[in-house]
Amino acid sequence: MLVSQYRQAMQGQVDLQKFTCYALTYHSTAIEGSTLTEGQVYSLLDLDIPAKNKPFTEQQMVVDHQKALIFTLNGAKERATLTETLIRQIGALVVKNTGSIYNTALGTFDSTRGEYRLLNVFAGTRGFPDSVKVPALMKTLVSEVNDKIGKVQTFDQKCELAFELHYRFVSIHPFADGNGRTSRLLMNYILALFDLPIFYVFKSSRIPYIQALEKARTTDNITVFYDFMYKQYQKFLERDLKIIEK
Repeated sequence: MLVSQYRQAMQGQVDLQKFTCYALTYHSTAIEGSTLTEGQVYSLLDLDIPAKNKPFTEQQMVVDHQKALIFTLNGAKERATLTETLIRQIGALVVKNTGSIYNTALGTFDSTRGEYRLLNVFAGTRGFPDSVKVPALMKTLVSEVNDKIGKVQTFDQKCELAFELHYRFVSIHPFADGNGRTSRLLMNYILALFDLPIFYVFKSSRIPYIQALEKARTTDNITVFYDFMYKQYQKFLERDLKIIEK
């Protein structure tokens, strides 16, 4: 099994573990529009060398994501319970230096504090639930995922719970910004909680990734998304195993 091979190969590979986290930040922020190259992300995170001729906000996005990733993985390591507070802390870290205070007809909220949106959001023509529904949807999501955390046993069940949290969270879109990055961090929180390897959606797979999310929504068939994510997981494990072999 690839996971077993990966675990064995990663034993003692401290540098590779570190650079896997850097790669995760690179791919996740690139999917959301960062133009930093993988090498620039590594230099920024490992050597604190800013990327030349790249927007400062994109570099802040990268640094924020890495800190959010570390926080997420530490939470999983400490077996922190999945709560709305934990999710909001992760969401706040993701946009710590790029978020904003929003003034809306329903009130003021601060995305850098992980506060739920008080406005309606769209991704292209795709609309997300009305902001007034967000608190109840998030409460239900957290309750149902926690219930499953104590019941799942097989590898597939654990992976699909991680994928489900990813899918359902991003479909709610509870924050004004950073939902995609946060959804992928939450997926890895579940995987790390079960001592499974974390992974990332490849930047090169951005379009089919978005298409898989959209098709799952329009057909009300989440297995479409599961199938895509399993393939990304396999691609990641095979890629890293080849790197270790070299």
